[in-house]
Amino acid sequence: MQICCVCREQTPKYRCPSCNIRYCSLGCYKKHKDSCRPVEKPASSNSESKDAAGSEPLRLDDLLHEDDVIDKVPPQRLQLLGQSTELRGLLCNPHLRQLLRSVDDAESKASAMKAAMQEPLFVEFADQCLKVVEGEGNASSSID
Repeated sequence: MQICCVCREQTPKYRCPSCNIRYCSLGCYKKHKDSCRPVEKPASSNSESKDAAGSEPLRLDDLLHEDDVIDKVPPQRLQLLGQSTELRGLLCNPHLRQLLRSVDDAESKASAMKAAMQEPLFVEFADQCLKVVEGEGNASSSID
């Protein structure tokens, strides 16, 4: 099981987009960002041909920085996920945490998500996440 690279106490939930270290909270991210050392990506003249051939899979970071993605969730909305008492309650369930770990660790994220969506608990979690980021059910949130 992994631990936060900043506080070394909690299970990490996030990954720094610059250096890829794992951290557990906004507080740890704020501590980390002052000392963050971005990972240098090697420049490759044929990187486009690799992507076109499909030998190098797309990473989440690549997708998050595309300008033409219309389903982006603003960071302010994502921060509301951490403030949802309903989500915190669901995350107390060890079975859900194991499902989330299995999706995160899976080589094929699409297959892992498809399997996880067969679990009613995971579907409930996904639905609650959507309610929070879409602005429904913000009664438990103190920020608007």
